[in-house]
Amino acid sequence: MKAPVIKLDAGEAGEVDLNDDIFGLEPRADILHRVVRWQRARLQQGTHKVKTRSETSYSTKKIVRQKGSGGARHGDRNAPIFRKGGIYKGPTPRSHEHDLPKKFRKLGLKHALSAKRKAGELIVIEDVNLAEAKTKLLAAAVKNLGWKRALVIDGAAVNENFAKAAANIEGVDVLPSQGANVYDILKRDTLVVTKAGLEALEARLK
Repeated sequence: MKAPVIKLDAGEAGEVDLNDDIFGLEPRADILHRVVRWQRARLQQGTHKVKTRSETSYSTKKIVRQKGSGGARHGDRNAPIFRKGGIYKGPTPRSHEHDLPKKFRKLGLKHALSAKRKAGELIVIEDVNLAEAKTKLLAAAVKNLGWKRALVIDGAAVNENFAKAAANIEGVDVLPSQGANVYDILKRDTLVVTKAGLEALEARLK
């Protein structure tokens, strides 16, 4: 399928062929959900922790004698039923990561790219090369293009001047093609891919 190519100054730069196997799929929410869940799980710190009855600071002395008090036969005040006692089977530090096959991750990225194309939120740009790292100039160009929450994916390396200028613009994020991922693509309103980024993505997803 064909897609128009624009320049950073909003001018036209011809057309480019999009690979149907990458940009022409029917997006599946279940695949996207699984990949995003896998990504977010890897970022969870897993440092949640509560004290068990062996870690709370009360005395371990038996509260009342075993028989004759008319009450329950308790041991010490660290028992979970008491206020400020230990927590029974509470959370402990652990990793939330889980496995997801590499082929499935690749499929998820294809569906994310296809979802953006189907929604009309995919823009192909000739390049993002800037002569100088001027945020003011880039901000004006971004405003003219109508990008509010955009992810820009470049080739193997992002143009240094563009990356520096974009760092100060709210709502514009930049990634090299190798850093392209499902979560970042889906959470932006607009996906902008350079011609170099397009070639790199197609080579990565073959």
